[in-house]
Amino acid sequence: MPVKTLIAMFATVAASFAAQTIVEAAQEKPAMQTATPKPVKSAYAAVNGLNYYYAVYGKGDPLLLLHGGLGQIEMFGPNLTRLAQSRQVIGVDLQEHGRTALGDRELSLVNMGNDMADVLKKLGYDKVDVLGYSMGGGVAFQFAAQHPAMVRRLVLVSTPFSQDGFYPEMLPQQAALGAAMAGQMKETPMYKSYMAIAPHPEEFPKLLDQMGAYMRKPYDWSADAKKLTMPVMLIYGDSDMFRPEHEVKFYRLLGGGLKDAGWQREHMSQNRLAILPNLTHYEMGLAPQLVDTALPFLNGAGSLIPPR
Repeated sequence: MPVKTLIAMFATVAASFAAQTIVEAAQEKPAMQTATPKPVKSAYAAVNGLNYYYAVYGKGDPLLLLHGGLGQIEMFGPNLTRLAQSRQVIGVDLQEHGRTALGDRELSLVNMGNDMADVLKKLGYDKVDVLGYSMGGGVAFQFAAQHPAMVRRLVLVSTPFSQDGFYPEMLPQQAALGAAMAGQMKETPMYKSYMAIAPHPEEFPKLLDQMGAYMRKPYDWSADAKKLTMPVMLIYGDSDMFRPEHEVKFYRLLGGGLKDAGWQREHMSQNRLAILPNLTHYEMGLAPQLVDTALPFLNGAGSLIPPR
């Protein structure tokens, strides 16, 4: 597969931004330090055979923030800064991403979802809001499905509930991902950011193999959607990599879009669906509209309007 196609899949604007932030920070260029806030705390949490890196930013109600594939905490760029202005953001580098090593376990969003519960418990959190983007949205989905009592509100950004949500032409491209591409990717932002902060940079080919293996496995979490008992917001770009009918089906699985809301919103679902205009999958993490849309929901806006 051409490198250009691979970059179209994974080199999101967010990943590009994160690469610049991390690489230049590693070179001690202070101009980029304003791109993302300095964490008030960062360390590692050992859970289930893995050593997850986490960083805590800001003050306020806790918000678990989970990045997309081949990214890291910083891939949200200025949106991380904006969220930390009113929230205590707990960012986690997912398995074999950022500063977290691969370990001896294959990549599994189901397992990582369960891991997030143990990470949060180690940090002393009983209940949090959660925002996950792309692969991180899948981890957030599984965390919330397996541990619903720990999630107050959930935002899933550019996240499918099954493999058939992707446009058909995406599947063979994803299936082709593997270690053989590592050499071709040395000039890409995701490779440079990985080299800058990964505990074992030499494992980049192994990461590509693991990501490819994960993407080749069919999955359907429609039954798990019923376990999401907390308020959920689904956010997509109008030019996302998922079929619009899949996005609507996900919303309907959550109980939304089944009937008219009623004059007094008496039949309105607790869940929300947002389709943001003029945005692709690859731009969602950095788009200012993401925080504009997600934060009011996380803060409880949109509850029933009392009768006049």
